[in-house]
Amino acid sequence: MKRLAEQPYVKMEREIGLTGQHYVEENRRLYLYADRIVSRHHVFPIEKVWDMSYRPVSDDGGLLYLHTSEGVHVYTLKESPEHFIEVFRQAIKKQR
Repeated sequence: MKRLAEQPYVKMEREIGLTGQHYVEENRRLYLYADRIVSRHHVFPIEKVWDMSYRPVSDDGGLLYLHTSEGVHVYTLKESPEHFIEVFRQAIKKQR
């Protein structure tokens, strides 16, 4: 199935080594299809995704909230998800 949109996000991992604790930033992507949203470790059927919202946290980005029937999943973003959210809402309107 054709990908409708994609959104980069960042996963922060804490690592503890001999020299102490530090954080590693891993770049990942959310993919929006007509029937699902896919992250690295999750597949959300579109009928189980109720909404998306975004809250800027700083000038460097914010948090994307994916509201699903299984709870809220939060993704850390460095750029605006305006296009991703708009495409999602248009896809939902067509299905409902």
